[in-house]
Amino acid sequence: MPFCLIQRLVGMILCLVASGCLALPSEKPMPTQTATGAFDVRLTPEPASAAAEAAGLGRMSLDKTFHGPLQATSRGEMLAFRSSTPGSAGYVAMETVRGTLDGREGSFVLQHSSTMNRGEPLQSITVVPDSGTGALAGLAGRMTIEIAPGGAHRYRFEYTLPAP
Repeated sequence: MPFCLIQRLVGMILCLVASGCLALPSEKPMPTQTATGAFDVRLTPEPASAAAEAAGLGRMSLDKTFHGPLQATSRGEMLAFRSSTPGSAGYVAMETVRGTLDGREGSFVLQHSSTMNRGEPLQSITVVPDSGTGALAGLAGRMTIEIAPGGAHRYRFEYTLPAP
């Protein structure tokens, strides 16, 4: 990029900052916190649409109760597919979580997109941006789920949350 073009771009940015049209970040980044605990889950098969059935998808409702620093319940829906290869499957889900996180009350939405490739999991469970309410407004984060051989479920939630 020619030097004169860089100078013009820097000048434009400085002008926007000086006029208040462009704000530079002034806050320190929020520290990432971690909450871990157990949760109970009930999956209930639900009727699938004709399109989902034709695609070989199953539909289930989710009902969870979280324990530990996340004291909450959630409700949601899942679409899942299991291949004929053992240990290979995938699911997408949305769930609304309501309760308290480290004593702060509110709700937020988790979006799931996870696969199992011949027994190897790849999870993506994230807080939907700007879905936090109440004292959980501004919440951002990612969750992972572990399922023990006996079926016990545990979560690890790494998150950021603005100061109250």
